[in-house]
Amino acid sequence: MEKAVLITIGDEILSGNTVDTNSNFIATELKNIGIPVIQIFTISDEVDTIKNTLKAAFELGDLVITTGGLGPTRDDKTKKALAEYFNDEIALDEVTFNHLKNYMEKRGRADILERNREQAFVPTKSVVFQNHFGTAPCMMMEQDGKLSFSLPGVPYEVKPLIRDQIVPYLKEKFNLYYIHTRIVSVVGIPESILADMIEEWELALPENLALSYLPVGTRVKLRITASGDNEAALKQQTEDEIQKLLLLVGDHVIAVSEDKIEKILAEILNERKLTISTAESCTGGELAKMITSNSGSSKHFIGGIVPYATDKKIEILKVSKETVDQFTVVSEQVASEMAKGCQKLFNTDISLSTTGVAGPGKGEDGKEVGTVFYTIRIKDKESTSKLYMPHLDRLDFMYFVSQKILQDLVGLLINA
Repeated sequence: MEKAVLITIGDEILSGNTVDTNSNFIATELKNIGIPVIQIFTISDEVDTIKNTLKAAFELGDLVITTGGLGPTRDDKTKKALAEYFNDEIALDEVTFNHLKNYMEKRGRADILERNREQAFVPTKSVVFQNHFGTAPCMMMEQDGKLSFSLPGVPYEVKPLIRDQIVPYLKEKFNLYYIHTRIVSVVGIPESILADMIEEWELALPENLALSYLPVGTRVKLRITASGDNEAALKQQTEDEIQKLLLLVGDHVIAVSEDKIEKILAEILNERKLTISTAESCTGGELAKMITSNSGSSKHFIGGIVPYATDKKIEILKVSKETVDQFTVVSEQVASEMAKGCQKLFNTDISLSTTGVAGPGKGEDGKEVGTVFYTIRIKDKESTSKLYMPHLDRLDFMYFVSQKILQDLVGLLINA
């Protein structure tokens, strides 16, 4: 089985100013065609560092993919390192230059073609995969049956290169196994207890099936990955094992196919023809963002509002000022009235509301950081809950709370 090593090049990654999302995407795409990533390096944009890391990477794996470090100047360090490592030289590639010229002209930027001309200079031994969404091409080098691909670092350039060109190339070049993955989402059972409950089943799994525990919020995703040379047989084998698993934890399972909670929710809402709206304070629109991240969300998501200030909760959602004065704005009573107001405002079957203190300072009513009340209203029934998570920073708090609310909503809908 071929093994891959990823190399992320750039000081902006090392400094923490930029998050490396490319490695996650590439590793997932490679996993889906049966190529595991066994090592990820993050290095500075220096010729010797790149060369040394390439050497280490090829000692570990059969496939090396680099991202970043490609610039529009002749002294591009990544290209120089590639040329030196593969005992090659850099020269103008006419095909790449014509592609770059057409790319610039289509975007009305022919005036800066000469400034970017250097990006058409590539190692002479390389095979070029043209970049249709940027100016830096992808270069493939081969040595002793091992491959390296050097890509730009911009994610919206990396994704189509990997998905549309490199993955199809690798599938054709290598005799790859089929990979089949299913996700079983379990709620209401802590990970350690869940592991004990299914231990006997897990130990009895066939050798070509692997199980991973992936906690997300208060949900545990059980990822079952099967590999083999017969796709239909893999799917049936996986389904058979899932049915055995359901006999053990079926009452706590909310999905056996989709991975993300927002996708699980979308399927239920569309199937039942239910509409939903959101009124968010401390989550700042994260709920609406998650729900609308799915294609086709317009079928069920009617609208959302972020009435952050207390007076906007009163003015727009018709929360009672007396309720705020008596119980404070961060309270189950206010969360309940926000949900009612939201449901009426958008005329939806379901409404979600949040009010709390994301931090880092205390709320205006003195509530502790990490306190949140949220209401899930389905038709004329509602459920209000409280969470207290002072250990989470602001963004993690918003994400965790939103995950938990959607998870609770799915549970309520399944058990209705």
